[in-house]
Formats: sequence, C-alpha cells, structure tokens
Amino acid sequence: MTKSTKALRSVIALAGVSAFALTACTGPTDGGGGSTASENASSVIAYGTTDKVVALDPAGSYDNGSFMMINQIYSFLLNSKPGGADPVPDLAESSSFTKPTEFTVKLKSDLKWANGHVLDSKDVKFSFDRQKKINDPNGPASLLTNIESIATPDASTVVFTLKQANDQTFPQILTSPAAVIVDDEVFPADKLLSDEEIVKANAFYGQYIIDSYNKNSLVSLKAWPDYKGVLGKPANAGATVKYYTDQTNMKLEVKGGQIDVANRSLSATDIDDLKKDSNVTVHVGPGGEMRYIVFNFDTMPFGAKTPEADSKKALAVRQAVADLVDRQAISDQVYKGTYLPMWSNVPSGFVGANESFKQAYGDGSGNPSADKAKKAMSDAGITGPVTIKLQYNPDHYGNSSGDEYAMVKDQLEKSGLFSVDLQSTEWVTYNAASKKDSYPVFQLGWFPDFSDADNYLTPFFVGGGFMNNHYSNSEVEKLIAKQLVTADKAEREKTIQEVQNLLAKDISTLPLLQGAQVAVSGTNVKGVDSTLDASFKFRLGTVSK
Repeated sequence: MTKSTKALRSVIALAGVSAFALTACTGPTDGGGGSTASENASSVIAYGTTDKVVALDPAGSYDNGSFMMINQIYSFLLNSKPGGADPVPDLAESSSFTKPTEFTVKLKSDLKWANGHVLDSKDVKFSFDRQKKINDPNGPASLLTNIESIATPDASTVVFTLKQANDQTFPQILTSPAAVIVDDEVFPADKLLSDEEIVKANAFYGQYIIDSYNKNSLVSLKAWPDYKGVLGKPANAGATVKYYTDQTNMKLEVKGGQIDVANRSLSATDIDDLKKDSNVTVHVGPGGEMRYIVFNFDTMPFGAKTPEADSKKALAVRQAVADLVDRQAISDQVYKGTYLPMWSNVPSGFVGANESFKQAYGDGSGNPSADKAKKAMSDAGITGPVTIKLQYNPDHYGNSSGDEYAMVKDQLEKSGLFSVDLQSTEWVTYNAASKKDSYPVFQLGWFPDFSDADNYLTPFFVGGGFMNNHYSNSEVEKLIAKQLVTADKAEREKTIQEVQNLLAKDISTLPLLQGAQVAVSGTNVKGVDSTLDASFKFRLGTVSK
C-alpha cells in the first residue's frame, strides 16, 4: 500500500528533523540587469554533490549517488510526479492488477531510445530478467523477490506474475532502482556494462542524455526533446554535475555562486552557517534517511568464521554495543538536531514503526547503560576488553561521519568493555569491500527507494539482503512475506512491529539516527522544493533560474 505525500511528511513532523535545501545566489546570467523568465527557463543548471557514482548500469548500483544520475537519464514503467510519491504511469500508458497474482502494464506507443532503437515490451522483460540474473552484490535485485515470471503477449504489453498475491508494494517497486528500464540492444544479459560504453551507446530514455562524462569529476547533461514520460520537459536546457571530494569546497562554491544547486552532503555546521547568508534560501523537505551499524555475522568478534566462534558471545557483544551507544549525544553534538535518535529498523513516521531498541537496550528510556552492557558480556562468559574493528566512510555520508564514529568509539571504550580499531575508506572502495567480508563491523546509511515500511525490511533481511552480512532468520523472512500481502492495514502494521521486535533481539544492524534530505541552490533558482519530495528522487528537471 503506497503512502501519500501527506503521510510521508509526517516522518519529519514526528521525528522533528529538518533537512535543508539551500540556494546560493548565482547572479544574473546576462551579466547586467537580470534575465527574463524565458531565458532563465532555458539556462543550464550547475549542480554540485559529494556523492559518487558507483555505476550507471542499474544492475550494478544501489546507492544514492548513482541513483541520482540514473533518475536523470533513464525511465521506469511507473514513476511519481514532482511533489508527490504515488506511482503513476511513466513509460506505461496504464497499469493494474488483472488478477491477485498478475500485474499488467500497457506501454505508451512509439517509444524510442535516444539512440533510435525501439523501446518496447522486450526491453522491459529484459531489464527485469537481467537484474535478477546478474544479481550483483552492489545492485538492487533483492527488491524483485516476488516476481515469478514476466510475459510479453505483444510489443506494448507486459504481464508480471507474482509469487505472492495482493502485493501491497509492487506498484512502488516499479518506481524503484530495481525497475529501471534499459536498452536490450545495448546492455548484455548476463554482465554489467561500463559507464563509458553506456555513454557511447547513447542508451538513454529520460529528461536528459549525457553530453560528456568524466566520472565523479564533471558530467554534462543535455535536455532530450523526445522524452514522453510523466516528468515532462525539463525546466532548463541542461545541467552540469560537479563532484566534490571536500564538502567545505562545495559550501564555498555555493556561497560564491559557482554552483546553482548542491545536494548531499553538507555538515550540520555548514547548513547552520549557510542559513545566516542573505544570499541563501533554506528549504525543508521530507525524508526517511537512516544511519546504522552493520555486524558481519561471520567476521565480527566471536563470529561464525573466526577462530573463537561462539554465537552466544557474538550476540552479547552486539547487545553490549546497543546498551552503550548514546544516540542523543551524537544527535546533539555532531548533527545539531538535523538527525534524531532512531529506535528501530523502520523510521518513525512510517506505518508500523515502533521503538523496539529503546525498550530493549540501555536504561529502557533512551539512555545508555554501562551496567547492563557489562552484565550482557559477563553472562556470556566474556572477560577482558573485546577488540572491534569498526569501519566508516568519510565522503559518502559527509565529513561529520568522522565525528559521529569518533563518538561511537569513545562511548564504547569508556565502558572498559571494548577496544575500538576505527578505520575509514573512500566510498567507491568501501561500497564493494563491505559486501566482501572486509569489515567485521561497519557504517551504512539508507535512502529509501519508495515510501513504505517494507523498504526498510525486504532489501535488508530477505534472502541474505543487500548487506551480505550473513544474517538469516526464517521467522523474520516469514513475517516480512506476510506483511507484503496483508491488505488489512491494522493487521499489516501489527506484523511489521513483530518483525522489528525480532530484529531488535538479533541485532544484525543497529539503528542509530534518522534524518531527511539535504540539498543547496541560489536565491534566483526555482523548483528546489518540488524535487525535495516524498518520492526521495532528486530531479534536476524541476529546477530553473
């Protein structure tokens, strides 16, 4: 069941978190007394970000930086209009459940890729089959577990047969990273295609095509006139996307007017500073971002493949960490309230969210408890400090991650129960290494694919999940499957809460903080508010000068 924009905005209202889009004044484009509305509408937008692209191939990326670019150059069967979150036809002309286990899509007529190839039902079936076949550890194939088969009766018809009837999230799945449609005449069926080959093949169908591409340095996008999707003609002629290695440099270029829009990531201190700048406009948008710690069940202390393997001791280590972490201190001191404590695997504001971790760990009211942590370790027979190798990423989640994890280290070590070996790695390496057992305990963040509680459950905990941390619980998977097909809202909410309670007992991940979207742009820039919406997709096409 999809959530309305109004419902999603309650994430912010309930959490009390503000995410900021900031606008830096770039000045008149004609070098004199300003420019007309029509001239502004046709101007090129300069966009800045610290997020990196892992891959332009949708089967090989499941990260915010890649998805931001993917949203500009590809389309989906269903998408959401700027300012909303409900799925509506994009490449599709229409879509509906024709049977409880059958979802039928009719495509728009005369669709063609930017390279001139025909875009039809073969491309659609190919795209989904390819995601599932490649099943790349960095990809989003885990979102497609309910698809049994796909039929294409004719060039304009696609029929999805589902394993479970009445899937409450399937229309939203069709708007997600796993549902990007690609050109079957360009992409191989069983392996990833490099960014360079994708750009060379001009294999795009979106508001923009890529005009020039210097990966994670500078990308030029050009508006594509033949796009027929729900987003419509972009409000600008194109965009340049500049990638920053240092968020401070990005902040300075916002203030100096070298970029029109910046999104992900600025520190809470940077945001606070920019709010005081008379040339900066601050916007507030909904979100559902979470930050959490992942435990690798094979390689963490006492993990299944360590010399001292002991599942009871490994659980005690996770429990002690959960008892000791002070979320409120991190929120106050590092993020100045732009992120707030998160007490379960489903963020506050989503249907079914509870506070299972708050009730089970620390003092039971949100504060840490060293005594409870010591008891957990002692009861498991653990003596002496346990060494934890804790890895975090300094660029993908912003420079404040360093301060965040320095506080986590300090909180754990003050108890005398842990010695923390804290290390950091840049995102492109980090993203792959975290899924290859390189990090026993590590940081991750999550930007939802769509606005439903299930997006915090199925991708994480079904079939091993995208984290590849070797956690498995058949009862958790059974309940996740149940809530997916439960039409009764109250019953579904109850089941989602049961899942969270079980996850809190196992602690395969430790939720820390929840926040919302963060972006920046100039006082003469319009359309930022409509791209900071409950769909969680940043759309350059809404922005104009």
